Amino acid sequence: MNDSTDLRFDGRVAIVTGGGRGLGRAHALLLASRGAKVVVNDLGGSKEGEGSDTGPANDVVQEIKAAGGDAVADIHNVGIEEDCHSLVDTAIREFGRIDIVVNNAGISRWATFPEADADNLERTLDVHLRGTWHTTRAAWPYMEKQGYGRIITTTSTGMLGLPDNLAYATAKGALIGFTRSLAVSSAPKGILVNCIAPNAITRPSISAKKPNIVTTTPTDPAILQAMETGLVSPMVAFLAHESCPVNGEILVAGAKRFSRWFLGITPGWISDGEPAIEDVVEHWDEINDQDGYYVPASLKDWTSTFMAHLGR
Repeated sequence: MNDSTDLRFDGRVAIVTGGGRGLGRAHALLLASRGAKVVVNDLGGSKEGEGSDTGPANDVVQEIKAAGGDAVADIHNVGIEEDCHSLVDTAIREFGRIDIVVNNAGISRWATFPEADADNLERTLDVHLRGTWHTTRAAWPYMEKQGYGRIITTTSTGMLGLPDNLAYATAKGALIGFTRSLAVSSAPKGILVNCIAPNAITRPSISAKKPNIVTTTPTDPAILQAMETGLVSPMVAFLAHESCPVNGEILVAGAKRFSRWFLGITPGWISDGEPAIEDVVEHWDEINDQDGYYVPASLKDWTSTFMAHLGR
């Protein structure tokens, strides 16, 4: 792509949570290289969410500045509601506005069920789900006032089934519902909300606290190279750009492949009368037949399709 058609972020201000390492670092560096002013947020804790360190966020800021960009470090904990508001305050104080929020921060506390206890669940939800909720909510009034905003949430294909990290998969599934629901009311305000499902090797992929758990982390050098975090960032940047054409969607990126992840529903079977349990059994294949499936754009869209046989 030549300079005349490069997608730029000049004049835009972005927050990247978990921006000190891994995926967040890659996102922050790319946005900054295209002209965005970036608030690099990172508590600097372990991948299990323990401790803190100012180094990661500051290191990325120095990297951005050395390349001629503009950034500021922020070490607030997105797992705490008040800190999410303070994070957004940092962006407003330093740069005067907020255009983009990349909700990337996450932790991983590997545990099987029922070993995964309330603390495991709550600590995971605090960072992934509540951190996304509170940071987005804190930024929302500024975006609404200026009539423009881009929100990116981060889900995971782990939602498809991750038995050794149930809390993580649960939080990531919840973020899809958050994204889809928020997007319904956001578009008229000039705010687009989309979800990224990265395919990359990151710190939460493994855990020193659960060395007996077999992960899907590859060892082939070529595959490891293909799963570098920077290969996810172009999709994140596009979703963050003013030319983004979608809202409420889930995009998968990594290993040099980019795709759409959608929620489809089968046409199913329609009963002629009062259905019994035996009718469900008899028509099970028809209920599950994927031929002719549809992808509802919203709850209203699904309702009108699902209830269309009633003639309303």
